[in-house]
Amino acid sequence: MTQLSDSQISLTDTADHMSEEQHIIPADGDRNPSGLNADHDITYFAKHRHTVKAFDPKRKIAPEYVEKIRDLLRFSPSSTNAQPWKFILASTDEGKDRIAKATDTLYPFNSPGIRNASHVVVFASRLAIEEDFLLKVLDQEEKDGRFEADPETFRAQMHGGRSLFVNLHKQDMKDVQHWMDKQVYLNIGQFLLGVATLGIDATPMEGIDTKTLDEEFGLREQGYNSLVVVALGYSDDEADYNAKLPKSRLPLSDILTEV
Repeated sequence: MTQLSDSQISLTDTADHMSEEQHIIPADGDRNPSGLNADHDITYFAKHRHTVKAFDPKRKIAPEYVEKIRDLLRFSPSSTNAQPWKFILASTDEGKDRIAKATDTLYPFNSPGIRNASHVVVFASRLAIEEDFLLKVLDQEEKDGRFEADPETFRAQMHGGRSLFVNLHKQDMKDVQHWMDKQVYLNIGQFLLGVATLGIDATPMEGIDTKTLDEEFGLREQGYNSLVVVALGYSDDEADYNAKLPKSRLPLSDILTEV
């Protein structure tokens, strides 16, 4: 990754200031210079990350960043800390080919993004959230020391509160599957921003044949179904046209009410 000079940083800051007034963020060439965390806050990454349209197949994510990718997946928030998800992380050509089976027939335009990426993550959601899983989460929370001040009281309160919301979606709203899917999407949103802070480019894909992906990895037998694939790596400077386009969002006046 390229290090920005002081003059480039100054130009970037100026461009950011101008774009805030114009409600757009211009593409400034290098969206992922090294050392960004020392110079920018989280809003910089929100403004400068982009969905990659072509990955450089020669550039691979370093092992120390792969470990951070695993941490991002694990430490996402979820409603009541239910964590109703499972992930598949592919880094080998064989692994990426297995995932690309879910795009080759119906969504072939997504297959190069999977095969040329450095790593690919499959995000899957639970099919059911039963008592044994709730107790598994509860046991892990106790093991991690969340109830130490009063184990008996706090463990019971946590289990009761989580069960309340799970049963609300099961019995009253009757949308527990959708509720769990939404928790996975919370993870995806945090994940996309998180990898951007590491200088890693990403492409989320819903254009996948989830049935094919589920069969390939036996997900339904494990109690999950796939939702989204996220390809990770580094943009191809020549082929990734989206890296050169300005970011476009509706103005705050259209989407924000302050009271």
